[in-house]
Amino acid sequence: MALGCFLLAGVGWAGQDDAKQRVKAVRDLGKGGSEEISRIEPFLTDPDLDVRLEAVKAIVDIGTQASLNPLIKASRDNDVDVQIRATDGLVNFYVPGYVKTGLTAPLRRMGTSIKSRFTETNDQVIDPFIQVRPEVIQTLGRLARGGASMESRANAARAVGILRGRQALPDLEQALHSKDTQVIYEGLVAIQKIRDPSAGASIIFLLRDLDERVQIAAIETTGLLMYRDGVSALRDVLEHSKSMKVKRAALAALAQMPDQQLHEVYTSYLNNKDEGLREAAAEGFARLKDPGDRAAVETAFANERKTGPRLSLAFALVSMGKREMGEFDPLRYLVDNLNSTGYRGVARPYLTELARDAEVRRVLSPALHDPMVTRDEKIGLAQVLSQSGDRDTLPALEDLSRDPDHDVAQEGLRALKNLRARLP
Repeated sequence: MALGCFLLAGVGWAGQDDAKQRVKAVRDLGKGGSEEISRIEPFLTDPDLDVRLEAVKAIVDIGTQASLNPLIKASRDNDVDVQIRATDGLVNFYVPGYVKTGLTAPLRRMGTSIKSRFTETNDQVIDPFIQVRPEVIQTLGRLARGGASMESRANAARAVGILRGRQALPDLEQALHSKDTQVIYEGLVAIQKIRDPSAGASIIFLLRDLDERVQIAAIETTGLLMYRDGVSALRDVLEHSKSMKVKRAALAALAQMPDQQLHEVYTSYLNNKDEGLREAAAEGFARLKDPGDRAAVETAFANERKTGPRLSLAFALVSMGKREMGEFDPLRYLVDNLNSTGYRGVARPYLTELARDAEVRRVLSPALHDPMVTRDEKIGLAQVLSQSGDRDTLPALEDLSRDPDHDVAQEGLRALKNLRARLP
């Protein structure tokens, strides 16, 4: 049968046509590129699920701007698998390759296997210079609030976070009232990525959730949003929880909201036997910036043997005014750890926060030209300055975008785009 006949069958649902033939027709059309999307789109309403799935897969694989409207249409399908494929396809347009890491699996019914495909790796987020169409965020928000299954809702909530979908914040807040822990967890992480302080009040009821993973995510989110009305509840959790993970998260959240009234709390944990609590306490001192604490923090830094707490103590000392870049100075220690695969994810956020201070930026920017600075340090500092730099930072990043190392140059160019997108 000619391809044109298959298309007529796809539109008219001719009863004698075999679904397998329509699947093959869609696959053939998918090889033709974006100009074939309009011919594939009618199959999104085929009565046979396998045909609809193949149509979504073909549109996702084509992956051009023209794919977005059909994928938004596919997201309204009542089948969970179609919704998940459409969701991953929308994200894939803005994050190429996402379909390989999302819930999308080889073409088959996913059923109960979907939940097992969620992972703890949930740190993806688009660069600030990327603009997402409002209709995409609205679609994903609608799915997060009321998708065909809890899995499709959780997957949509994750997608909203990756795309920084602030417009869907009310949908995420509603998703937090789901009885499904995966939906709640993904909603919390998405709110963390969006970073809108107005969401703080919607999280407070989860600070004592019976699911530890949800409770910790709620605690972390409260801290990141600096929701000060949650301080009393966080202190109560810190004092009464029997879980060390929960206690660490609570103290770290309190450290995000420095207050002289919390000074005694930070002090009581600075020399705790648990390194996670020592680390969080040092962060509290870093943000209080009280010169009277500097001697105690310097002593703790000199005596600390664990890398995590030592990094937080270095963060505190730089925050208190120690800005030198000598071999044994705390700022140099933070930069050195950009070379560590295990700790660059700790050192970089500390440096990003510190670099909001113009004096710190004046020390870090020249380091990009230092022949002793490594490739990983250059890449890490580019990421830091892209988030915390100002117009004075542009020349250093422009120079870095011409670095002879291709990866460094690419990161420098990316940092430039992000910085320019952020500047007024």
